[in-house]
Amino acid sequence: MRHTISILVENKFGVLTRVAGMFSGRGFNIDTLNVGPTLDASASRMTIVVRGDDKVLEQVTKQLEKLVDVIDVQDFRDEEYVDRELVLLRVNATSKTRAEVMQICDIFRAKIIDVQPEKLAIEVTGAETKINKFLSLMEGFGVSDLTRTGKIALARSN
Repeated sequence: MRHTISILVENKFGVLTRVAGMFSGRGFNIDTLNVGPTLDASASRMTIVVRGDDKVLEQVTKQLEKLVDVIDVQDFRDEEYVDRELVLLRVNATSKTRAEVMQICDIFRAKIIDVQPEKLAIEVTGAETKINKFLSLMEGFGVSDLTRTGKIALARSN
């Protein structure tokens, strides 16, 4: 099972290493990891997606809460949240296929961010299912490069 965990931490040297160590020490591979600033410059938010058993992940969450630099831990399996991912990709687009690629981009609200004679660079954001469907459609044209940010998430307010 996939779990999305949001961790609010103090913005200090070595915090990322300690948090990642909690997962590796318990045999969890991190699928995606995203770290960024918050409104408070002294804090950062980590969004981590891992696969694993509910009971063991519950133990990891409790261990994370005990770390000195951790301010708050949210396991998003228990509450409503919104999430997004950003993908940048370069796809082959000849004069014959360019219009079709652009039409698919319009349907998925993707943005063409660079145009070369035989390639287009595209930015697409959204939920993981949307991203995966878009990428499967682009495979037919030939994806020559790709980078994904991984999931970021935010709890819905009450």
